[in-house]
Amino acid sequence: MPVRVSVAPGLLEWAVERAGWDNDTTQRRAPKLDEWISGERQPTLKQLESFAQATHTPFGLLFLPEPPDEPVPIPDMRTVGNAVVPRPSADLLDTIYICQTRQDWYRDYARDRGAPHLELVGSATTSTSPVDAAREVRAALDFDLTKRAVFTSSDDALRRLIDRIEAIGVLVMVNGIVGGDTHRALDPEEFRGFALSDPVAPLIFVNGADTKAAQIFTLIHELAHIWLGGSALSDAAMVARDGVAEELWCNQVAAEVLVPFAALRGDYQGELTPQELTRLARRYRVSTLVILKRLFDAHFLGWDDYWERYEVEREAVIALAKRRRGENSGGNYYNTQPLRLSRQFARAVVASTNQGDTSFRDAFQLLGTKKHETFARLADEIGVA
Repeated sequence: MPVRVSVAPGLLEWAVERAGWDNDTTQRRAPKLDEWISGERQPTLKQLESFAQATHTPFGLLFLPEPPDEPVPIPDMRTVGNAVVPRPSADLLDTIYICQTRQDWYRDYARDRGAPHLELVGSATTSTSPVDAAREVRAALDFDLTKRAVFTSSDDALRRLIDRIEAIGVLVMVNGIVGGDTHRALDPEEFRGFALSDPVAPLIFVNGADTKAAQIFTLIHELAHIWLGGSALSDAAMVARDGVAEELWCNQVAAEVLVPFAALRGDYQGELTPQELTRLARRYRVSTLVILKRLFDAHFLGWDDYWERYEVEREAVIALAKRRRGENSGGNYYNTQPLRLSRQFARAVVASTNQGDTSFRDAFQLLGTKKHETFARLADEIGVA
């Protein structure tokens, strides 16, 4: 006879909420949950193990007397209006934990090879003029307007910016799923990115499930957090008017890095037609949403006009992104994985493994792979023999 176990109803409800399940998903994946919660019947040990796996809940936590407090392990600067965002999802928490593990490994790797502390980390405060900070960021990345002429599009600008950020010592990971689990898509409405500050191995994560238009802004926003020297979980909202001081400062810096005021004032032709919006976006190699924000910042648009135009443009950008995803569904694992992992991080793991300093078992875990063949092909892709 199967062994049945007693679980506090609140823990079952907490696990479902933590997993982000709606009613339909709950009925499909845990059809006996109502019976377990009401006490009409208890789950078997095997059923509870399956439930824990499905909700991505550590099995032992289901035997606690009440749900545990699981705070976000880094400063949470996201807001919805003026309210703090509610309990983090399992997907968000696991993504942060994965990145922290990778950062810990890379920090040790870099220190063993004599890597110095990066002067850029913590080199600014919120009292620093965003214009001055943006000038420093552009100089560090060699990202002035004349250099952008070689970028073919905003998508190309994103990839080239990632390379330039990694070249100054900051790891960049862009992923739309938890690790390599294609069944666990990240929700850009929950978070757009985060920064894990460190004097030796700073790391930026950008939610790859977000639109490409939003990713480039998030990327620079998180880099601004590194300049402040603090870790942060962000929503990087371009329409934010209130919120945490650090978030607002990072928004200002990101906007100024991408579209400098001084240049925009001379470039804008005075009438915001769709053609003018597209022209400016191509000129600066950014999304039309960033252009709208800068025109608002420069007082060429009032708040109500900006908000209305931003929402219309945002819907168009999302619709375009969905069409592109449909046309390019699947993708090539060996093209996308270096972006998910950070090319610099992946190269370090492969090199360390080939040198015998890191075991293949640890390397597979760090890289999210299970086969030596996948490891070898990934090494070829990132140029490490």
